[in-house]
Amino acid sequence: MNDSGHKGISYMAGFFIAICFTIAGMMFGLMLTNGLWPLLSGQSKISLAEGMHDAQFTTAAKIIQSIMALVGFLLPAIATAFLLHRKPSILLGLKHNDITPKLVGLAIGIIMLSLPISGSLGYLSHQLPLPESWITYFNELESSYNNNVEGIVGLETFTQFLFSLVVMAFLPALCEEVLFRGALQGFLTRGTNKPWVAIIIVSLIFSLVHLSGYGFLSRVFLGIILGAIYYYTGRLWLSILAHFINNAIIVSMLYYYKSSGKDLNTLLNDNTGNYWGLLAISVVIILFGLLQKAKPVERY
Repeated sequence: MNDSGHKGISYMAGFFIAICFTIAGMMFGLMLTNGLWPLLSGQSKISLAEGMHDAQFTTAAKIIQSIMALVGFLLPAIATAFLLHRKPSILLGLKHNDITPKLVGLAIGIIMLSLPISGSLGYLSHQLPLPESWITYFNELESSYNNNVEGIVGLETFTQFLFSLVVMAFLPALCEEVLFRGALQGFLTRGTNKPWVAIIIVSLIFSLVHLSGYGFLSRVFLGIILGAIYYYTGRLWLSILAHFINNAIIVSMLYYYKSSGKDLNTLLNDNTGNYWGLLAISVVIILFGLLQKAKPVERY
């Protein structure tokens, strides 16, 4: 790996700096969006937290979510990369060369086959013998998340669906991958020289940030899949693509349910699945073997 652009600050320090910048970015984003909410919603008496759950403010909620993703995730990662390296885009893995159709196809195949595995892990989470206090807390988290999704989604027309694909699928994929895989995973890998330790640690952080009890295992697994795609190829755009596909499928299913008059909670609650999806694990492993063979010569 050619690291001639490194400015001298250790990558381990960069890992913790990125976390600090992210916390600061989230706090600033909350202050900014709280100030913008009355202008966006036209309702000064309705709080941001309350308004984000109200379907009549769906456009305002989408703008708020976009601002939070940009300020809370993307900018902290870019700022840290500028601090550490003379070529921040290279440091973050935002290389566009050597991304062949074969790599794209394998990345798509891996994420598509990972979805049923993720669903089975979500089902498993609901079957675990958890303490009653945990179950109550997890149900509250899921209820809050579902209400937030229903408030933001606003899929009444095809135009709103396309807008949601940008705001709820592409932007989160871009901003989260730049922070979690490009910055945190990349810095921790360089700092420890233990890529799989970095992948697992960052995947745990990635899942914790999403504040979902029953979705914790599913998001850890998704983080590992996205982290492995980035590690084996060194091309962050491939993990962004895979993340986008995951999000886009969810948004598309929400649009289908909404347009069909079905209850969105039926889709959002993952306690009605099964374990059959786990059978796809062996195929995903095979695809990763092919991805490793097809990877560009230089990774990180």
